[in-house]
Amino acid sequence: MSVIAELEELSMNAWPALESLADDGWVLRFAEGYTKRANSVYPLYPSERELEEKILACETFYTKKGLPTIFKLTPAAQPAELDRVLEEKGYLTSGHTSVQTVSLDSINAPTVHPVRVYRECTDEWLDDFCRLSAKSENEKRTMSETLRKISPPACYMTLFHEDAAVACGLGVLDRGYLGLYDIVTDSRFRRQGFGEQLVLNLLHWGAKNGAKASYLQVIADNLSARRLYEKLGYREAYPYWYRIKET
Repeated sequence: MSVIAELEELSMNAWPALESLADDGWVLRFAEGYTKRANSVYPLYPSERELEEKILACETFYTKKGLPTIFKLTPAAQPAELDRVLEEKGYLTSGHTSVQTVSLDSINAPTVHPVRVYRECTDEWLDDFCRLSAKSENEKRTMSETLRKISPPACYMTLFHEDAAVACGLGVLDRGYLGLYDIVTDSRFRRQGFGEQLVLNLLHWGAKNGAKASYLQVIADNLSARRLYEKLGYREAYPYWYRIKET
């Protein structure tokens, strides 16, 4: 299996959709519109049916759900001409993202900051995360359903400063990789090293529990986050982007 296919599978396990449908090499995911990655088509494997027929079928499925049709594309998307065909059909690009990896052989030790670790999605962790990331009640409800569907071992972590929760994040351990998700720092405490310390604590939790490497997904134009992850040793494995049907 290619690195891209493996990491895409890991990301689906780490961020499950509320519903999913396997369709001739593609995976269609639905989660009431919360996050593109949980509401898009993953064209991971070769198909047998005609491409035009498959695209139309996807559009029908998403329309019935009241959702826009979105394809999550990588350089390994199947078939190779899919991106071009979608562009010709008026699909617009969005959400250019860098998938990055790092070996956990020689990560730095975190400095002393109190963290709280939960092995499942508790109301306390979810409340802190949604407060720090300004999620709506509807988003919080859908996120709660999503996180409670995660099957691999997971670490929900909160970092504290002067007894206040200032950063939250999630690590999901699968096939020797620790996937990092939902890394957020209180806007009043950014650029003070709390995000870095949270990530280092998550990486050490992963290494202690058998992870050999870590991956994450960072929006391409989020320069501050990219600088942090580069400092921690992450390097791009591949990009992905979305194609969204014009409405």
